[in-house]
Amino acid sequence: MSKDTKKAVIGLLEAGLGLDDLIRQGARQVVQQAIEAELAELLERFTNVKTLQGQRAVVRNGYLPEREVLTAAGPVPVRVPKVRDRSGSGVKFNSSIVPPYVRKSPRVSAALPWLYLKGISTGDMGEALRVLLGEDAKGLSANVVSRLKAQWAEEHAAWSRRDLSKSYYVYWWVDGIHTGLRSENSDGQCLLVIIGVKPDGSKERVAIGDGYRETKASWLELLLDLKARGLQAGPRLAVGDGAMGFWAALQEVFPATRGQRCWFHKMGNVLNALPKSQQARAKADMQAIWMAATRADAYAAFDRFVSIHSAKYPKATETLKKDRESLLAFYDFPAEHWQHLRTTNAIESTFATVRHRTTRTRNCVSRPTFLGLAFKLIEEAEKTWRRINGPEKIKLLLEGVPFRDGEPVQDDRPVQQKLAA
Repeated sequence: MSKDTKKAVIGLLEAGLGLDDLIRQGARQVVQQAIEAELAELLERFTNVKTLQGQRAVVRNGYLPEREVLTAAGPVPVRVPKVRDRSGSGVKFNSSIVPPYVRKSPRVSAALPWLYLKGISTGDMGEALRVLLGEDAKGLSANVVSRLKAQWAEEHAAWSRRDLSKSYYVYWWVDGIHTGLRSENSDGQCLLVIIGVKPDGSKERVAIGDGYRETKASWLELLLDLKARGLQAGPRLAVGDGAMGFWAALQEVFPATRGQRCWFHKMGNVLNALPKSQQARAKADMQAIWMAATRADAYAAFDRFVSIHSAKYPKATETLKKDRESLLAFYDFPAEHWQHLRTTNAIESTFATVRHRTTRTRNCVSRPTFLGLAFKLIEEAEKTWRRINGPEKIKLLLEGVPFRDGEPVQDDRPVQQKLAA
């Protein structure tokens, strides 16, 4: 035992705490240290990303309200730190130790899909949950877990047949999520996820399907199903990664929908084509593009990036140039919505704890099980989603008012200028 640990234990004993209290205090300390270590890793990853004023873009920003995590030692209060992203790119801190949508309560329905997607097999589920939830998980045998998974699959199937004739979405975030789980038929199975913004600014699940390696055929099947169930039009703008077959499918089913390429994915692709020594500067140069106040300024920053890097790193600049217009589509929408439209963060944050998983479960999963697990995971996450900024601006969009550089335009002038005249 280290000197610091001995000192802490002696202090607790002198405070008159019993054995159970000591265990809870120790658990709290361990959990808190683990969370702080996760945060430190995130901050270090973004240490070279600066604002245009030269400040660090991603910094600590206090704590979320304290909440209890139920453990075998009983309820343990934890404080999860927050970060502030001065760049507006949507970087958030989500602890994998205490995910926001998993351990707010001892509800098994929240914990089980997360554990399974992390690679814990059905037979080990009861033991894993006893560690998390204590005696409340005693009756979770493999058979009970199997029945729960079957129930979730049925819930997903029923949800996927719901009527969409009265539904309309202003925006979509779209992504293909590779969890590492093996299906019965293929190792290339991935989740196809669409999250939408309704006319009141709230977010909701639109579709949770599966496909083979995000192909056009897989996305086409999903979009045609939405249309067959009554969805009469696509959103005004869809945000997603440029590598997906989604865009070709979208052109066939909802050709009026515009596309916005995700800056998070694009920056990763560009940086992969650069040596590490150049990545910090390249990040700042790309940040100057999507943080520009107007499209004209963004074009100028775009041209600067190409002129600086094209001679030595043509692959990196070509990767950026090929999606120039779709990377800047957000300028034709309300400025209050820009931070939501530049990235697929709504989906990224939901699957942050599982999408980079590399281990495999020992057994393949059926297609209904695969989709049911994802359905329950997103269902829990949806409870924490908030409306987008400036929801009142959606009304103008739906009335057909065009936007230029984030501002509504009438008679070729921004609305503010017209009112002033």
